[in-house]
Amino acid sequence: METIIRTQHILLLLSALCGLCYLYQTVYLILPLFKRRPGPARTAEPETDFALLIAARNEQAVLPWLLDSIRAQDYPSERVTVYVMADNCTDRTAALARARGAVVYERRDPVRVGKGYALRALLEHMEADGHIARHDAFLVFDADNLLAPGYLRAMSRGFAAGYPALCGYRSSKNFMDNWITAGYGLWYLHDSAHLNASRMRLGVTCACTGTGFGFTRALLERMGGWPFHTLVEDIEFDAWCAVQGVTMGYCADAVVYDEQPLTLGQSWVQRTRWVRGGIQVSLKYAGALCRGLFSGSIRQRWGCFENLTLTMYGYGTCALAGSLAAAATLLAGGPHSVAKGLALPLLGMLGGLFVMGALTTAQEWRRIPGTPGQKVKSCLTFPFFMLTYIPVAVSALFVRPQWRPVRHTVAVGVESMVQRAK
Repeated sequence: METIIRTQHILLLLSALCGLCYLYQTVYLILPLFKRRPGPARTAEPETDFALLIAARNEQAVLPWLLDSIRAQDYPSERVTVYVMADNCTDRTAALARARGAVVYERRDPVRVGKGYALRALLEHMEADGHIARHDAFLVFDADNLLAPGYLRAMSRGFAAGYPALCGYRSSKNFMDNWITAGYGLWYLHDSAHLNASRMRLGVTCACTGTGFGFTRALLERMGGWPFHTLVEDIEFDAWCAVQGVTMGYCADAVVYDEQPLTLGQSWVQRTRWVRGGIQVSLKYAGALCRGLFSGSIRQRWGCFENLTLTMYGYGTCALAGSLAAAATLLAGGPHSVAKGLALPLLGMLGGLFVMGALTTAQEWRRIPGTPGQKVKSCLTFPFFMLTYIPVAVSALFVRPQWRPVRHTVAVGVESMVQRAK
C-alpha cells in the first residue's frame, strides 16, 4: 500500500509538471481566434537582397518547379540570386538548375551526409567566391518546395521590421493525397496558424520547421557559417536561437508548399529520424537551455522554456507520468484496471487532437486545398495520424537511423496550388 501511495504522489507531481509545461499550448491554440493575424507592416518597399539556398540530392523531378516559382515572384529579379548545392547527385539536378539561372555547386562526400552538411558546404563555397557580402538575407528551401506569389515581398517586410531570423507559413503540395499527407498538412498549418501566430502576437520568438526560413547576413556571421549538423538541423537552429536570445519572426503571408511522404513506411523512417534528431538536440543543448531559464531577457527565457518542453525533456516527463499511472493502476487493481485506466486518457488525447485539427481546419479553411468533404475527413483522421508518433518514438529509442533522402515526385506548378486553395 505504501508503494502505491508513493507512486501516486510522484504521479501527481509529474502530472502537474506536464500541465505546467503544456498549458501554454492551449493558449496558443485559442489566441488566434480573438486577435488579428500578425505580420510586419505592409508599407515597406522591397529592399532586401536575397540569396536563396537549396540543398538538392537527385531532385530533377521537382527542382525545376521550385525555380520557376522563384522566377515568377513579384520582386525585383536583380535582388534575388538562387544558389544550389547538388549534393551527391547522380541525375541531372545540377544541369537543370544551371539552365534556369542558378549558381550551382556540386559536392561528393559519402561520409558527411545530410542537409546540414550540404548547407555548410554551400555557404563556404559562396564565401570563397565573394557571394556572401552581396546579400542582406539568406532563405533556406528544400528542392520539393514551391513559393506562393508574394513570398519574397512578405519576407522582405519581415527583415525590414528588424527580425534577424524569419519563418514563413508552411502548407503542403499533396495535402489531400491520403490520410498521412493530410495529417502532415494539418500539423504544419497548426504550427503556423496557431503556434507561430500566437508567439508573434505575444512578442516571443517563433520557430522554424524544416524549410522556408531565413536569416540576415549579420546573424550568419554571428553563427560562423552553418554549424548545425544533427539529424534535425532546423530544430538545432531553433535551440541555438533560443539560447542566444535571437528573436525569430513569422510571416503569415510568406507561403511555402512542401511535399509530404505518401506511405506509412516512408513517414515512419522520416519521423524516426526526427525523434532521434530531437534527442541529439536535447542532449547537446540541455545545459545551455537550462541556464537560459534564469538569465537574459524574459523573451530569451521563454524561448529556452519552450525548447525544453518541446524536446525529450517535456515529452519524457509526460511519458514517465503515463507509465507511472499504468503501474499504480496495476498495483491497485490488476490488469483489467490498467486497461480501463488507459482508455480514458487515450480517449482524452484523441478528443484533444480532434479539437486541434478541427480548429485548424476551420480557421484555415480557405487555404486548405480540397473539397469540403475531404477537409472534414482530414479532421477525423488527424488524431490517429498523430497517435502514430507514439510507436515511432518508442522505435526511435532502439534504432540509430541515418540521414536518407526522401524521394520527391509531386511535379506541379505553383499556379496549381493557388487554384486548389480557392
